[in-house]
Amino acid sequence: MSSKTATEQTALDVFEGKPVFSCAKCATTIALQDELISKSFSGREGRAYLLHSTVNIKLGKKEDRELLTGRHTVADIKCVGCDTSVGWTYLKAHEASQRYKEGKFIIEKERVVRDNNWSVDDDDDENSD
Repeated sequence: MSSKTATEQTALDVFEGKPVFSCAKCATTIALQDELISKSFSGREGRAYLLHSTVNIKLGKKEDRELLTGRHTVADIKCVGCDTSVGWTYLKAHEASQRYKEGKFIIEKERVVRDNNWSVDDDDDENSD
């Protein structure tokens, strides 16, 4: 752990070494992969992920949208690094069966990169003779 106090710790410190979703355009971290709820969602352009939370995003205007599972009040989310739309957040589900989505986030698979943050330990190579 670093010598920084909790108030000096940045998001980069917190996410360092952990698997994340990053913006495909500018590589800004969008979410921890630990926040993944489901890979079985549809976005505007194909497959999408449902997440508990995101970081480094800006909320767009609130609007009602007719989606595959019914009417929802949503707001688009954009990457703070490059202003690219990466998905949306569910603000309100109008059908009771869909309320579990409220407060959750959709990120489109084509708009993000899964970075597992794996590293190769060079010391292991030296000892493998």
